[in-house]
Amino acid sequence: MLGASAQQPGFLGGGVLVDGEAEWHVVYRFASDGTARAWEDSTAKGEWDERALGIARQTDRRSVPGSKAWFDSQSPAPRTPAPPSKWKLWFVNMSAVFPPVLLFNLIALPYLGGLNPIVRTLLLCLCVTALVTWILMPRLQRFFKKWLYPPLQALRGRHKRRTA
Repeated sequence: MLGASAQQPGFLGGGVLVDGEAEWHVVYRFASDGTARAWEDSTAKGEWDERALGIARQTDRRSVPGSKAWFDSQSPAPRTPAPPSKWKLWFVNMSAVFPPVLLFNLIALPYLGGLNPIVRTLLLCLCVTALVTWILMPRLQRFFKKWLYPPLQALRGRHKRRTA
């Protein structure tokens, strides 16, 4: 719905605010009352309202003139999450590096025993670095995301589990 409203002339921005655990507020900013009213009366908005019937319901609707000053003064700049602690980074890195190094030593090293140690080490580094960079590390970062960045998950409200 926000993407559709962004296509309207006069659209200045929008977002979703979460209040507590269940209240969601969709906020739109338009250049004028006329452009806001044009979005509210558009067929695209009506289609999106119909799509949302099964998952959301409108409880209130307000139009606030001059909201730019309110939003600019009320919303603090988003804080960048703190980096994970060093021991957590060490653990994820070791989880990514140890298995390919072990496999390389067990499988490939017996066949490369006659090579110059510099060439052998270069091959090890090239293979392991490629595996870690493009295959293992992206998957491990996704897998450990909630553990590495718990404050970010708490800000998004994903730390609470609701029971019906």
